[in-house]
Amino acid sequence: MKTLILNAKEVLDLLDMKEVLPAVEEGFAAHGRGETIMPPKVYLPLEEYHGDFRAMPVSSSGAAGVKWVNSHPRNPQDHGIPSVLGVFILSDPVTARPLAIMDATSITAYRTGASAAVATKYLAREGSVSVGFVGCGVQAETALSAIQQVREISALKLYDRSEESASRFASTFTGKVCSLEEVSGCDVIVTMTPSREPIVKKEWLSQGAHINAMGADAPGKQELDPSILTGARVFLDDMEQGSERGEGNVALHTGLLKK
Repeated sequence: MKTLILNAKEVLDLLDMKEVLPAVEEGFAAHGRGETIMPPKVYLPLEEYHGDFRAMPVSSSGAAGVKWVNSHPRNPQDHGIPSVLGVFILSDPVTARPLAIMDATSITAYRTGASAAVATKYLAREGSVSVGFVGCGVQAETALSAIQQVREISALKLYDRSEESASRFASTFTGKVCSLEEVSGCDVIVTMTPSREPIVKKEWLSQGAHINAMGADAPGKQELDPSILTGARVFLDDMEQGSERGEGNVALHTGLLKK
């Protein structure tokens, strides 16, 4: 049996957010029902290269695979390539034969974007019409594409430390570049930065706001004022992974937040 090899363009040509969104939603549901095996991701820190690698294995619905993905925030400015790149290996769980090896860069972006939309669909209050992005990279684009599938957006506000990135995003998606404080006042806020210090303050938030805090994907990272977490309803897609590597990891380890 030959192993199917799919490059970045071939994978991207196959992806459609209208199909990805329900697939990701069902993936969350299956995980919640205990129908998946998903050990915590393994990190390979590379501080001298300003990044890291992660190995992410999973088994579900008669399939098994592992994603090898990175986070190198300086890639765009230093090398002109995305900060997140990935490869996925799909294997037959019965024989262990490699069925496919595929570029997972777009898969990662689409899956991350769809995750924001699933959370927004079920957790954001009805009537939420303004959406703000803190961080305007590639994954922000797929998150917006996905959220547009579940909400009617009347105002799109954008902030990025790079004015060029924010302006490019605004031009592409008809949004408005704003201050961090103004973006944080939206009904739905999506944070997608590699920050290790809180950047969104509690006093900036509107009552009943929904936050998709997605940038804290490694220990020590955080984007939100810890007091936001203590005064909010906090939902994790996976308690073990989320408490060690998600937005709440710092607050949990300092005792500010309890499981």
